[in-house]
Amino acid sequence: MAFYRGMITEVVEFKGHNGDKGEAYYARPQGDGPFPAAILIHHMPGWDDWIMEATRKLAHHGIIGIAPNLYFREPGKNPDDQAATSRAAGGVSDDQMVGDMEGALAFLRAQKQCNGKVGIMGFCSGGRHAFIAAGRIPSLNAIVDCWGGSVIVDAKELTPKRPVNPIDYAKDINCPILGIFGNDDKNPDPEQVNKTEEVLKKLGKSYEFHRYDGAGHGFFASERPNYRLEQAIDGWKKVYGFFHKHLD
Repeated sequence: MAFYRGMITEVVEFKGHNGDKGEAYYARPQGDGPFPAAILIHHMPGWDDWIMEATRKLAHHGIIGIAPNLYFREPGKNPDDQAATSRAAGGVSDDQMVGDMEGALAFLRAQKQCNGKVGIMGFCSGGRHAFIAAGRIPSLNAIVDCWGGSVIVDAKELTPKRPVNPIDYAKDINCPILGIFGNDDKNPDPEQVNKTEEVLKKLGKSYEFHRYDGAGHGFFASERPNYRLEQAIDGWKKVYGFFHKHLD
């Protein structure tokens, strides 16, 4: 966009997996649009200030954003408590997550300000979730994987909640892929990123990976010690450009 505009933010209700009613943080640029849109998937620590900030950053740059609370089914109203309960139980199932993403996608496409093109973006465990969702929801238009861990796992790591190796969904991803990674990360480490890239290249997928020296896990998060200013600024520029290229 050539200029910035105001934005409108609110917590909205959406229908998730099995029709369950959940809550999501929603931010859109002011005006009638139409604007492109994206679903943001929070990291394992939960539906927190960071995911709200990321959603507003997209809206500030002309992209409607919605960030569902994946843990809304857990008891209590405090998102931190809900996240702790979910983690203790092994996290959300992949099927439930995909159902929630389908609900968030339907919410976005029902908004008159949305141009109908919707991407998905995830951080940490959310990057893994975004990879799976892109393989299982063919109508998504773009995916951004920010340091998604455990995209390639050993068979012994599969569980009833996570029964499929995420990399096995790569063949079904039909939208462009952007990957953002820190070379000091441990999950995914550079070797795991290389393996993912090898699979995407072999399958002939449209992708671009950007790797940052001096950056580890979660280096976009400005309130955390592992924040890296220079790398984060460049990474966000890559995200804005990618989404506008494929969703405008």
